[in-house]
Amino acid sequence: MNPAITKTELLSLLEKYGLSPNKKLGQNFLVDENVVRKIILFSQVEGKEVVEIGAGPGTLTVYLAKTAQKVFAVEIDKKILNVLKEVCQVISNVQIVNSDFLELNVKDLTNGNKVYIVGNLPYYVTSQILFKLFEERECIEKFTIMVQKEVAQRLLAKPGTKEYGNLTVAMNFYCEIEDYFYVSKNVFYPKPEVDSAVLRARFKIEKPNVDEKNFFKIVHACFSTRRKTILNALSNQLDIAKDELKKIIHMAGLDENLRAEDLSLDDYIRLYQCFEEEFFKS
Repeated sequence: MNPAITKTELLSLLEKYGLSPNKKLGQNFLVDENVVRKIILFSQVEGKEVVEIGAGPGTLTVYLAKTAQKVFAVEIDKKILNVLKEVCQVISNVQIVNSDFLELNVKDLTNGNKVYIVGNLPYYVTSQILFKLFEERECIEKFTIMVQKEVAQRLLAKPGTKEYGNLTVAMNFYCEIEDYFYVSKNVFYPKPEVDSAVLRARFKIEKPNVDEKNFFKIVHACFSTRRKTILNALSNQLDIAKDELKKIIHMAGLDENLRAEDLSLDDYIRLYQCFEEEFFKS
């Protein structure tokens, strides 16, 4: 089994193939072996099938392969594939997949087997990837993701804080965050402008009994204009008379002057149930 590649070796490989990190793809490569080891241990992937999002030059892939049963190393950048192939050339349990994860059918890739997801998510597609994970949850056991610190703070946010938003509600709806830790920007090449965080989450066995499309329609409507009250935000987004909206909000036991960030997941579920009773079943 290959040892992990060092920063010096990574730079040498990039130079060999005439490559440099692609800013458009948000490429910041992890080059600290201690942090890599910590992520692998934290991810709990021993003996599991793993889909790695954004394998890049294989820094994390090599360590995943030492622990996991099999690694599907997904990488969108065709140019970096030569490095990834060289790094993984003698590793038998790595399957390199040149694809955009957002367009990948995880169930088909893994023949329906339950997998663990591990990945360092590019900032510009973090939300899209998270919602993709939510969609593919039936074949995902757990996921460990590295995201920018501010994104982690949104995922971990509590009601009543400025970080609390659509993404927070969705994360709470589908998942339970088991643990997290922060990572310094100094352990990447090139060094990003902000620190990162690694989070491990699992999907809830029983999620709320709601029509997801209509539930998130209500959530998105409330957050559409954060500075407005939920009454005014809903009024702007839904073709329902304000008096009717006020009635529904009160039925849910909520104050019409609350703002979207003030509502917990349970509050949104009650609000949805009142909408369902009055409108969605009619």
